Formats: sequence, structure tokens, C-alpha cells
Amino acid sequence: MPPPLKRSGLQNEVVNFYRQCFRAAREKPAETRPRFHAFIRKEFKEHNIRKADFATIEYMLRKGRKQFETYTQKGVKDIHV
Repeated sequence: MPPPLKRSGLQNEVVNFYRQCFRAAREKPAETRPRFHAFIRKEFKEHNIRKADFATIEYMLRKGRKQFETYTQKGVKDIHV
């Protein structure tokens, strides 16, 4: 079995942010969690960005973090995909 590939710092940031989004979804009501999960997956898969396009990846991370702040507020109970 070949050794696992090493991720770059930016790749680790994206993976950690993805996980953070799913952890935050656990705080939402149980009946709306599947919609939050679907939204998170859609947002990450929607953009077909090349691994070497660092500027775009960094921009999308900043944009995603702003959305994350909005959706993790206590008043947000549901999301529509």
C-alpha cells in the first residue's frame, strides 16, 4: 500500500473548514440537519476549481467563512437548498 499523499497547507484548510461546517450543522435542529448537510455538500462540489488556482481557493474560503458566520447564528434554524 503506497503512503498517503501529503496535503498542502491550503488543502488542509479546505478540509478542516469542510469538517467545521458539518460540526456546526450538529447544533441545528435534528429535522433540518439533512438540509444543512445537502447545502454544505452542494457548496463544496459546485465550484470546479483547479488545485493550483490558489487565488480562487483563498477567495472561496473567505466567502465560505462569511456564509458560515451567518448560518451558524442561533437564530438560523433552517436552510433551503
